[in-house]
Parts: sequence; structure tokens; C-alpha cells
Amino acid sequence: MAEGKLIYLSLGSNLGDRAANLESAIEALAGVGVRVLRRSSLYETEPVDLLEQPWFLNCVIEAETSLAPRELLEKLQGVEQQLGSRKLMPKGPRIVDLDVLFYGSHVIREPGIEIPHPRLAQRRFVLVPLAEIAPGLPHPVLGKTAAELLAVTQDQSAVRIWRAA
Repeated sequence: MAEGKLIYLSLGSNLGDRAANLESAIEALAGVGVRVLRRSSLYETEPVDLLEQPWFLNCVIEAETSLAPRELLEKLQGVEQQLGSRKLMPKGPRIVDLDVLFYGSHVIREPGIEIPHPRLAQRRFVLVPLAEIAPGLPHPVLGKTAAELLAVTQDQSAVRIWRAA
């Protein structure tokens, strides 16, 4: 792989064998040009926004890629589809969901792609695993680290360790 950008991805699943779904997604990343460097523990997390659905398993991975941001997003969507995930309703249940949290220190605001992820500072299910593996990672827009964002988030949803890394 060419010199890659350091990226952070959030993974979630709340249908079927959630842990196996996340493992399959992580394994599939190598085939689309994403090399996993570190991964957080798995966390069981309370649904946010649409509450009437099963709890999620979530994790965050640190990886590198030589893919351009939009190409990365398209490849991740391909992995979701390959694993059978269908977004039938926004914020609804899914086999696997892959989101780009950070792409180096780039800030991208274009139709169909926003990096850093626009809601990561309001999501404990992202901030807890992110702060586990990269507590000092600075947010290029908000100017706070992952640990600082976690300390001040208004989100009080339940996030509990499910399986340590």
C-alpha cells in the first residue's frame, strides 16, 4: 500500500450475531485498501435517536489507507452491502454500519461526505471506544481531544464494555 492517511472508523451492529458482523467487516477492510492498525474493545451501547430497536455493539478502529476520502466512503458502503446491511430507515437497525470519523486532519464538507463525522462529539458510543485507543487525538474543527470531547458530551446513553480488546 502506498503511503497512507491515518483514519479512524466507527463500526456498529445490532442485528444477528453482532460480534461476528463486526469481525467480518474488519476482515473485509483489508480487501478494500484499509489496513487496520489498532482496534478498541467492543462496547454494548444503548440506541440513540431511534430507541425502539436492539442494543448495538460498537467499536472504533485506527487504520491507514491510500484511498481518497470519497473512494474510502464508497468502499465502506460496499462492505456494508456485501455483508447484507440495508439502511431501511435512518438510524434504524442494521447488520453493520461503518462510518469515517477522521481522515488524517482533513476537514471535508461536500454533498454526501462530511469528515470529521458531524455528530461524533454527541455520541458516547463513538467517543468511549475512540478515547480508549486515541485519547489525545485532536478534533481538527473543535480543537479538543477525544478524551476531552468525551468528558464534556451531553450524551448520557449507556455504553458498557462487552469484550475487551
